[in-house]
Amino acid sequence: MVASAPLFSEVADTLLTYLEGAVMCAHNVRFDHSFLKAEYKRLDITMRQKVLCTVKISRLLYQGFPSHGLDAIMQRHGITTVARHRAMGDVETVAAFLQIAQNELGALRIKEAAAQLMQAPTLPVHIDATLLEDMPESPGVYLFYGEKSLLLYIGKSINIRARVLSHFSSDHASTKEMRIGQEIRHVEWIETAGDFSALLLESKLVKERQPIYNRQLRNERQLCSWKLNPDPTAHPLVELVREADMRAEDLTNLYGTFRSKKQAVEVLRKLAELHALCPKYLGLEAWSAGPCFSSQIKRCKGVCSGHEPQVIHHIRLHTALMKHKIKTWPYLGKIGIREKSRVNNMTQIHIFEHWCLLGSISHEDELDDMLAVKTNFKFDLDTYKLLIKMLNHKSIQVIDYAKSSA
Repeated sequence: MVASAPLFSEVADTLLTYLEGAVMCAHNVRFDHSFLKAEYKRLDITMRQKVLCTVKISRLLYQGFPSHGLDAIMQRHGITTVARHRAMGDVETVAAFLQIAQNELGALRIKEAAAQLMQAPTLPVHIDATLLEDMPESPGVYLFYGEKSLLLYIGKSINIRARVLSHFSSDHASTKEMRIGQEIRHVEWIETAGDFSALLLESKLVKERQPIYNRQLRNERQLCSWKLNPDPTAHPLVELVREADMRAEDLTNLYGTFRSKKQAVEVLRKLAELHALCPKYLGLEAWSAGPCFSSQIKRCKGVCSGHEPQVIHHIRLHTALMKHKIKTWPYLGKIGIREKSRVNNMTQIHIFEHWCLLGSISHEDELDDMLAVKTNFKFDLDTYKLLIKMLNHKSIQVIDYAKSSA
């Protein structure tokens, strides 16, 4: 369809003449705007364009409806098109929606909604307004400081500028956001190659620097997990292992990522009840000779009284724990995940081994030094969950260094 179309560079100047002094309006406009900005950046042109999102207009004007996608709007207002998901077809659909909204609600209401959405956030007087001139619209992490350089909050976004400005809007989503907005005195940011890089950096910085408003990612409690004893005759069969005591070689026998001992015990107790496991063998009751109480009321299959072989009980326990199993590292050694941004042309490679982040590099000539780093195993739940999620994405580039060096 685009084989005979001109290159972007050939139409860039003409497009700028259309955009100059205008408002770029689209459904999910940030998506389209980001592509245009990236293309203009490749031509060494910084695009500063006023934008208006018709998704947000629909949400403002028709708050009683749950969905505001284009298909939902078409169904809601009886709009038809033979060119859905084609540029002009979608443009005509959006134009038809705005005309219908104007007929139903009046032109003044449409203008008020547009003006409300386009109102630029006002920076507090104690923050340097020139900050806006340098703030990028690219992925990264931002840091908010209060009085006396007190670190208040660390956040991440695929668009640093938009996210930071949202903190100064008048419609704060929570009391915490309102307090942060009032206390900010200085803003810093670090650009990254993408959302994955930003998530890793945010988690790392929050744990290292402990900002006062980042409670969710802070290491206020130590992770713990159940370690299964391979000996079916052992008492108890499982041992609670704290995060600091976890070792890479134990991963095959670790089950659960619990935020507290209380949570770990509650889960184990529920598994015992659900699968008729012996509380004494699990260490949930003090060890003594004879059957456990659960066995007497037919809630244990009797390993403690000799009615069930210990090996069978051990197999059933292992099966019950499987859905909580910490995944075994699926590689022979270190891997890298490469992320490249089309917005700021940054490339970052993140090096992992045994679910641990060893470090991140921006240049290939740093790779040898990073691969020489000995893994200091320290299990981090946030990194573990993020990496598992990313490894299931077909779009990411995983470099298996053990394979490539073989």
